[in-house]
Amino acid sequence: MAVPGLRALRGALRGALRAAAAARPFSTRPAHAPAMDYQDAIRTLNTLQTNASYLEQVKRERGDPQAQLEAMQGFLERSGLKVEDLDRLNIIHVTGTKGKGSTCAFTECILRSYGLKTGFYSSPHLVQVRERIRINGQPISKELFSKYFWLVYNRLEETKDPAHASMPAYFRFLTIMAFHVFLQEKVDLAVVEVGIGGAYDCTNIIRAPVVCGVSSLGIDHTSILGDTMEKIAWQKGGIFKPGVPAFTVAQPERPLEVLRGRAQERECPLYLCPELDAFEGGRRVLELGLAGTHQRSNAALALQLARTWLQRRGCQGLGELKEVLPGAELAGRPVPLAPTFQPTDAMIQGLRDTEWLGRTQVLPHGPVTWYLDGAHTTSSIQACVRWFRQAALNQDKPHDGSEVRVLLFNATGDRDMAALLKLLLPCQFDYAVFCPNFTEVSVASNMDQQNFNVTLENALTRCLENQQTWTRLLEEKEGQDPWLPAPVRARGLLQPAPARGTLLLVPPASRPLNSPALVFPCLAQALRWVAQGRDPWLAAPAATGAHPHPAASSGAVLLREAAAVRVLVTGSLHLVGGVLRLLDPALSQ
Repeated sequence: MAVPGLRALRGALRGALRAAAAARPFSTRPAHAPAMDYQDAIRTLNTLQTNASYLEQVKRERGDPQAQLEAMQGFLERSGLKVEDLDRLNIIHVTGTKGKGSTCAFTECILRSYGLKTGFYSSPHLVQVRERIRINGQPISKELFSKYFWLVYNRLEETKDPAHASMPAYFRFLTIMAFHVFLQEKVDLAVVEVGIGGAYDCTNIIRAPVVCGVSSLGIDHTSILGDTMEKIAWQKGGIFKPGVPAFTVAQPERPLEVLRGRAQERECPLYLCPELDAFEGGRRVLELGLAGTHQRSNAALALQLARTWLQRRGCQGLGELKEVLPGAELAGRPVPLAPTFQPTDAMIQGLRDTEWLGRTQVLPHGPVTWYLDGAHTTSSIQACVRWFRQAALNQDKPHDGSEVRVLLFNATGDRDMAALLKLLLPCQFDYAVFCPNFTEVSVASNMDQQNFNVTLENALTRCLENQQTWTRLLEEKEGQDPWLPAPVRARGLLQPAPARGTLLLVPPASRPLNSPALVFPCLAQALRWVAQGRDPWLAAPAATGAHPHPAASSGAVLLREAAAVRVLVTGSLHLVGGVLRLLDPALSQ
């Protein structure tokens, strides 16, 4: 049975949707002769999200994944590069399900600490597209982005063939553009993060990386990569190259065996990274720029990737490798253990200085503290929950105890929403807020975050389903948990219990688990409601057009009066990016 209030909310959201459609001032087709500035470049790039000829090409290639790599090579050559040209980039190629972006960030920062000029290609972006292509840790400028965008775009236009797709899709285009940027700007190395999978990802036209890495594996993108860890491991191992050393972190036994098999097929020496503790020895604990215990695994992988790159490029002064104890490298492991070493000062500094927005990031804004993490798989959500609970507990408690916890959640793709949401229940949120990844109802003013593959109506439908799922999970939890008082019901909606009496021999529950769930049509409205004018970066919520859910008005009072408001934003990097754009306007400049 639908939660009361959904019908009214749907009506309000559909009205906003019609207004947004009317306000959108541009076509998805590129202008015949676009001006060559940044905004026109982004507008033209966005048209590649729905390129009809590309969609037809994907249908033709679906039964032959190898054709995707051949098509990518064709686009690269039409842009003026050969695959052999990429050998000059001294690439570190990294895949994985969780932590591959953080591993790349650690690796890039370590090597930059050696005074090297670094390139870094990653996805997705949080606020601006140019974040995907970085030089020396910084997104390329709007001027550089425009220069290389039009250089690649015009070459592809000039060489189009009626028999093939004239333009690569969005991610393929940016990958080709990144290679042009790194070659022409003469970087010393490029850290390249795989988009999805590995074997048939468009970055896998790289034929001679210096070293490869595989971060922690998990279940994600099952419609593309397969529905088991073994199938996913097979895809990830597709980046291994003959004679190129590769490293991975601790994995479940069977996926690790698959990685070993892929390495043997490709004559690739594969090693298992020791835990970060092994690099610390009797020394002080290595300080990481990224919070969360799960980042230690990513840092250990980054140390191996960086040292191997430096060694293979002839760098001196790396210190001696410590001997692996006899038998340790094969004791119960299908993959040999890599030797440890004493991190150099540059490595220590690189780990400490690493920044990677939207991953275990805390933004204290007065009484409102925002906790941002783009976790979107079951295992990464589990890691996020551990981090959030620890980070929130480390904060000073309000003297009067009036703390309100809010979940802001959205997820995309074919993920199991109920499984992700269930993992968040232990955080004991007072309110759960669901909204699409759009910063405003009309996204026309923010071209960097436009996604023509997701309609606002579809996104809102997903949010309404998440709202119902959350409410059902709470009802099931309360029905099973004798430690919690029974919730108070009002018109069929769960409401916060006004008083929590102590049961005989049972300590009182510290927090309710009957939080109301709200849906907002965009991030701006959701954040304004959560902050209630108490975050200096956000305007107070409008008095008109009140949210139809009765908990919205009572919750607004609690949020205004609480001594501390702690907000966890998770489920999607795109969601986190939209929140960052609103909370830190400097990122949009």
